[in-house]
Amino acid sequence: MTTDFSSIPIIDISPLLAKADDPKMAEDAGVLEVVRQLDKACTEAGFFYVKGHGIPDTLLKEVRGVTRKFFELPYEEKAKIKMTPATGFRGYERIGENITQGVPDMHEAIDCYREVTKGMYGDLGKVLEGCNQWPKNSPTFKILMEEYISLCTDLARKILRGIALALGGSPYEFEGQRAGDPFWVMRLIGYPGVSTVNGTNGLKNDIGCGAHTDYGLLTLLNQDGDINALQVRNLSGEWISAPPVPGSFVCNIGDMLKIYSNGLYESTLHRVINNSTKYRVSVVYFYETNFDTAVEPLDTPKTRANGDKKFERAVYGEHLIRKVLTNFVEE
Repeated sequence: MTTDFSSIPIIDISPLLAKADDPKMAEDAGVLEVVRQLDKACTEAGFFYVKGHGIPDTLLKEVRGVTRKFFELPYEEKAKIKMTPATGFRGYERIGENITQGVPDMHEAIDCYREVTKGMYGDLGKVLEGCNQWPKNSPTFKILMEEYISLCTDLARKILRGIALALGGSPYEFEGQRAGDPFWVMRLIGYPGVSTVNGTNGLKNDIGCGAHTDYGLLTLLNQDGDINALQVRNLSGEWISAPPVPGSFVCNIGDMLKIYSNGLYESTLHRVINNSTKYRVSVVYFYETNFDTAVEPLDTPKTRANGDKKFERAVYGEHLIRKVLTNFVEE
């Protein structure tokens, strides 16, 4: 239910975070104001910035900085953690290996998933069984990223308590059997500047990442502070810029939250075009449901008021695996 929005709202979520562990959070005036803003943003755009999130800006910059240093390495060094089916689709992809709608994307990346042990999710999870691959040349890289993932997981869970209230439910709708044991995905992405794109392997595509929606519940994007590249499509089909706001995350809802909301919230199409001459780094954290959860619209007064259930049940893990198996160029 997106609208013809022309900008992405900025929400100070500090009042929500201050009360996020209080069972009576829904009675707090500050929380309710954040909930109102979240509802408006999710209804009108499916995208919003959050500030007052409590994760230090120094950490956001450090995570981007070590990512940038990795991408500056020679390909032979980066290829030591190359992503393959045998690695559970974890590891490094070079420019053009990720595809969106059948077209190679002009970015390189390290893909990480919550680690899946053998048999953890039965046959459903076999494709993603494995451990994350971290750069061999930096012993602190793994420690830093795992700290960052932990903080993002906690933050996303608390934001979703506000979104649960916005949908007319209890704060804990996205816990327990729905997302009490959440899966997560993280992509460390590098987008070459325009001066290097045109000569890369003969690929003519200038789209850093093609138009797509995200798969799960909530995305937290930590992007370089001086390059405007992310674009979000409004109802009229216009591409609206989501320029960097220092110290913030760009958040957007995914396909599973669209289902839970019974279509009240849209998983909005977005893309990346780096028209700058500078190399752009973004670190994208995706907070998901439990891997094997069957997702269907919540039963709240607000979702019921939006009419009959508009979606069939969807198992998140099946949705993710379908995407994973069609997202990469096979060698």
